Amino acid sequence: MPTIPTRAPEPRPARRSAVVGRRGAGLAAAVAALTHEALEREFLLTPKPGLVDRRNTGSHRDMDLSTFAASAAAIAPFAAPFFRLGRAAAALPAEAVLATLRPTGLEAERAMYAATGGVNTHKGSIFAFGLAAAAAGRVVGRGDALDAEAVCEDVAAIAAGLVERELGPTHEATTAGAAIHRRFGLTGARGEAASGFATVRHGSLPVLTAALDRGVGTERALHAAFLHLLEHNPDTNLVARGGPQGAAFARAAAAALRRRGGIDAPDFVAAMERLDDAFIAANLSPGGSADLLALTWFLHRLPALAADPPPRRRS
Repeated sequence: MPTIPTRAPEPRPARRSAVVGRRGAGLAAAVAALTHEALEREFLLTPKPGLVDRRNTGSHRDMDLSTFAASAAAIAPFAAPFFRLGRAAAALPAEAVLATLRPTGLEAERAMYAATGGVNTHKGSIFAFGLAAAAAGRVVGRGDALDAEAVCEDVAAIAAGLVERELGPTHEATTAGAAIHRRFGLTGARGEAASGFATVRHGSLPVLTAALDRGVGTERALHAAFLHLLEHNPDTNLVARGGPQGAAFARAAAAALRRRGGIDAPDFVAAMERLDDAFIAANLSPGGSADLLALTWFLHRLPALAADPPPRRRS
């Protein structure tokens, strides 16, 4: 993860964090436990069109639920060192942080591949959660309140310029993301990070919160957030598999289901299963939206860590 100069974010109103002293000592472990919970909630959510879930393996032949469970268990503990690295770098300029995270990110990728037999299940999540956990550490290290807005603002500062640095016209397109950017102008995970997870912060997270606030169950609320991401996230995984036409089909299908009532439609689950079948037939998989769905839950639950760090979940 290279570093480039960036403009410091506008100062936020100072709010002191409740996560200090003795309670702060265990916060890194709590962040890791929440990371595992978020990853688990994503892969267990069923049905998810084109993705691995309890119904089937989606448009994938090299992974299943057990692969995702092993991967989540292997990579979630790395959220703790990401958090500690961020907390240690709380006083550093944001542009100095990204390079400090790269060795841990590469170590997490190696752990993922070892756990899955070489299958890439969570590379996008390692990137997103590494940034989010490090940003959370910086927020706590500065003594600010731990909330999604503060974390996302810090992520934007850390990742500022990443698109230009790694996807610019002078950069060789050696990765799938770079090749897609060269052909279609999509910025993928890098662009989402540089925006401070705007698709989540201004989209799926408010959708999730609104559904939970009106008494919708957790799984159905997560479905509401996923449906929003399917319609609005410019998912490079969809483009990689189905081109712009495949991505447009996914967006249109999600929009049509939303107009028919979304999660409140009487046949919502059956409609999602039909969409799952259509995605599989077209070899479509919205993996980028899956990563952002897990991140949505993480950011939703993050403020609660100040008052009540969650226990470690078992797979």
